[in-house]
Amino acid sequence: MREARNWFISYFPESADEIIQTMIDPATSAKFRMVISYWDMAASFVNHGAIDEAMFHDASGEPMVFFAKISPYLDELREKLQWPGYLKHLETLVKRTADAETVLKGHRERTRRWMTARDEMIAKSAG
Repeated sequence: MREARNWFISYFPESADEIIQTMIDPATSAKFRMVISYWDMAASFVNHGAIDEAMFHDASGEPMVFFAKISPYLDELREKLQWPGYLKHLETLVKRTADAETVLKGHRERTRRWMTARDEMIAKSAG
C-alpha cells in the first residue's frame, strides 16, 4: 500500500480517459485500484457510522488529496465506465466538508507544487 500511495501522490490525471487508461494499464492498475478502493471503503465506514467522521478527518488528509485528483473527471468517468456509483462513498464523505470544492482545488494545487518541488530537488541532487 505504501508503494501505491507514493505513486498516487505524484499522479495528476488530465481526463477521464487518462484515468481509464491508468485503470487498465498493468503498470498502474493495481496501484490505482488499491488506493482508490481503500479510501472509498474507509469512507463507507464513516458514512455508515462505524467510524466517527471528525476522528477520520483528524487521522488523515489523504482521502481528500486523492479524491481531489479524480473529482474533476468523476461524472464523465462514471458515464464511460457505466458505473454511476463509482466512488460514491468517498464523494459523499468529501461533499459534507465545508467548502468542499475550494478545499479540493487547494489540494490539487498544493500537491502539484509539492511534487514539482520534490522532483526539482531530486534532479538537483542527482545533477
